[in-house]
Amino acid sequence: MYEQDCIFCKIVNEEIPSIKIYETENIYGFMDIFPLNDGHCLFIPKHHSVTMDETSDVALSEILIAIKKVAKKLNIKNYNILQNNGSIAHQQVMHTHFHLIPKDDTHGLQIGWEPKPSVNQEEIAKLINSKD
Repeated sequence: MYEQDCIFCKIVNEEIPSIKIYETENIYGFMDIFPLNDGHCLFIPKHHSVTMDETSDVALSEILIAIKKVAKKLNIKNYNILQNNGSIAHQQVMHTHFHLIPKDDTHGLQIGWEPKPSVNQEEIAKLINSKD
């Protein structure tokens, strides 16, 4: 599926230029135009989906394999894989995408969070493990 207003769909269809680094029938990898560090790249399913749960298992598998291959090829030892779902989770382009962000001593993704002490983990586990 192609979304007419989606910048990543336009990249896949070569309506917008990109620096391609990886491609299969199902996925496309390219260099990020606003990199956090050298080697920062993106991997997307070719079929439009907004969030990871809408993305095919085949595309998800291929994306993880592609990230592994690119990290090895570039000899990246320290890196983040970032994937956000929904605007409240900081997703800015509404097309499923994964970032491969190499880290060094001064550049790359900076992460910090405050744990929520009152989460009911047992109830969540029951929901996940329940028969549908």
